[in-house]
Amino acid sequence: MTETTEPRLVVGALIRDPYDRIFVQRRSAGRRLFPECWDVVGGAVEEGESLLDALHREIAEETGWRLRRVLARVAHEDWTADGLRHIESDYVVEVDGDLSSPELERNKHTEFAWLAAEEVSLLDENAQRSGSTFIKDVVTAAHAWLADASGKSRRAL
Repeated sequence: MTETTEPRLVVGALIRDPYDRIFVQRRSAGRRLFPECWDVVGGAVEEGESLLDALHREIAEETGWRLRRVLARVAHEDWTADGLRHIESDYVVEVDGDLSSPELERNKHTEFAWLAAEEVSLLDENAQRSGSTFIKDVVTAAHAWLADASGKSRRAL
């Protein structure tokens, strides 16, 4: 009998600020997966936890902020790392807390940035470090959703 491993569910929070910038943080050099790469807030869904519960927990753990509301799911992707399949759902969200002062998990993340749509080229260094454009792709998707949502609300006036 062949053992099958269930895919690991992962959530990502594309946290927006009032200026429609998206929060990213740099993974520390000691991280096993994607060391020194930019990342969004998120992680694995724990057993018995819903995707929404995982978003709440990961945002609190990685930034000290509190999830206020989920605006949209902008990505649902499969990826593999260390031979394990992951299914990741990424959401544009708003949070409560001091956005100028996230409480980073210092052993896991070394710095942070807020990226406007025209600043996502910062994430090109991830492709050089890891060969992946995934984080740039989901941040770009978040900006596209925000631009579309902003255009729709202006048209409705």
